[in-house]
This record gives sequence, C-alpha cells and structure tokens, in this order.
Amino acid sequence: MKILEINYINFRNLIDRNLKFSPKINLFLGKNGQGKTSIIEAVYFGATGKSFRTSKNPDMIKYGKNKVGCFIEYEDRINQKNLSVKIDSQKKEYSFNRKKVPYDEFYGKVNVISFIPEDIELIVGSPSIRRKFFDGEISQGNEEYFKNLKEYTKLLKIRNKYLKEKNYKNEMFQIYQEEFIKYGVKIIKKRIEYIKNISIILNLNYRKLFDNKKELSLKYSSFLGEIKKIDTDYLENLFREKIKEEFFREIKYGYSNVGPQKDDFLFLLEEKEAKSFSSQGEKKSIIFSLKLSEIDMILKEKRESPIFLIDDVSSYFDSIRKENILDYLKKREIQVIITSTETMNIGAKIFSVKSGEVYEDN
Repeated sequence: MKILEINYINFRNLIDRNLKFSPKINLFLGKNGQGKTSIIEAVYFGATGKSFRTSKNPDMIKYGKNKVGCFIEYEDRINQKNLSVKIDSQKKEYSFNRKKVPYDEFYGKVNVISFIPEDIELIVGSPSIRRKFFDGEISQGNEEYFKNLKEYTKLLKIRNKYLKEKNYKNEMFQIYQEEFIKYGVKIIKKRIEYIKNISIILNLNYRKLFDNKKELSLKYSSFLGEIKKIDTDYLENLFREKIKEEFFREIKYGYSNVGPQKDDFLFLLEEKEAKSFSSQGEKKSIIFSLKLSEIDMILKEKRESPIFLIDDVSSYFDSIRKENILDYLKKREIQVIITSTETMNIGAKIFSVKSGEVYEDN
C-alpha cells in the first residue's frame, strides 16, 4: 500500500498544498516550529479521520477558518482509490472513492503507523493509553474486532446505566449482561492472540536493531487474572465469577468494575517492567520496535504494508540508534514519511518546510 498524494486545506499552520509522494522514503526537512509535524499529522488524519496530537477537532483548523479537509489518493494491491475527511463547525464527513460513508466503512482502508516523541507515554502513561493504542492497532488490521469493540462499548454504557439506577433486578439487565460477557470474551480472545504474536516479533526487532543480548516481551494483564486456556465457555464462566466477586462493589459505586476496559499491557525487558526499570534510551527503543512490529502484524493480517510516519527522528535517537533505524528502513519495502531537522543520506525524496510552506527539493 502506498499513498500517492495528499491535498490539505486549512490544516493547522500549513499553506494549502497538494503533495505527491515517493513510494519509498519521503523526508521533510526544516527547523522546529515550521510545520513538519503538521504534515504527517495531515497524512494520519486523512487516512484515519483522527489526529495523533489531539482529540479536539477544532485544533486542526487553521486560525481564522471554519473548516478543514484532507484528500488522499492511494493504491493498494488491487487499484488506485481515494479517501477524504472534512470537518466544519457542525459535523465531520468521511468519503471513500468520492462517496460519503460512515466511519465504520472509512477506517482501516489505509493503514498507517505513526511514531512520535510522545509515544513514550505508551510505557510510562496510564493503562487507558495502552488500551486505546492496542485497540486501535488491532482494529486497523481486523474489521471484526473493530465491530466487536464498538458493540461492547455500547453494552458497557447500558450496563453502567442499570447499575447506577440500581435497576439490576430487571430481567433486561440479565439479558444485556450476557451480551456484555459474550462480546467481552471476544475482545479478550483477540487481544490474547494479538499480544502473543506481536510479542515474538517485538523481541526480534528489538534484538536486531538495539540490543541482541536482552529479551523484550509484551504481557497481556487481564482483569480475569491468570487465564489457563483460550476457550469461550471457560472465559465466559470466569467472567461470570468475576462479576459475582465484584457485584456488591459495582452496585455501591454504580459502574462496571469488571471487563476488558480494565485490562493493561505490560512491556517487560529482561522480565522486569520497562515502566520502572528501563532507561530512557531503552524505552525509546522499545517503542520504536513496537511500531515496526505493528507493520509486520498488519502485513500478516491484511497482506498489505502500512505507511510508516516518523516525526523528529534526528533529535529522538542518538547517532548509532538512528543509523541502525535508517539502514533498516532502506531495506524494507514500505513507504516511509519522515521529518527531521537535519539532512540524512537515505536516498529519499526531499521536501523543505518553512513557515507552513512546503518546497520540493528534488
């Protein structure tokens, strides 16, 4: 999969522009504060309908304007296609091949992996950050998981409403609760499978690029505790037992205290939790290895290579780590869009960025 071009209008501080990309490496050069990050944010926004910098849509609209839009032309293994996202003060609109579609039919058409300095929060931040991240990544490659997650979220809200209103003796509560358990188990099973597979790839990438003497793994920490087998009946019964254990507390506080919305994902380096025991350099290397592993997982799930967006690589890694990364990327058959404050000899198509304007250097 490759993005051929992007057209953005009123996006942050950028001057409206149409950009055509190389199918290999694209390098955006410029000093800090010139708009480099906004370019890869625009690509991410055009591909996913979301930003990796903010959850507030108005933040992406240029000052003084009342709407923003991104149009992406791309090709997959079948043919050329296009996506667009538009936001105004009233609504958000998605299109696929110039036809308006709901978000469910938009998300996952173009797979992108972003790497930004703030991603360190995946290790040091709260469990909710990791849940949101892994749910998003699994959903990119698996439409069924995306739908199950959406249904589970709806059931969680319904269950919480019944608990808050102390209406748990209503027979409808039991019906919704069984659906809550059913969809919760579907999510748990897919998470277990995904983490098992990506953990192997994660360790290989970390050892290949950063430290071949250390073992890195990813652990799924479920609210169910120790899971001895991945069997639907077993997991559903375990879920029911957890509900029985926590039900008094749930009634008292009026919300669900059980379910995969309570899960976490732990990074372990040499069997020690990276959040507490790894250095800053190790944490950065773990996250970059994770992003590369996502590429492999999407390739496995969809037989399509995602687009890799990397922000500020020259200041994020030391020279040795940076050289290892760039050598690795040159060998991979993936499209890369990268920003830097300094030039790099990586055979890229080069763009210069100054005061929101983009100039093509070659």
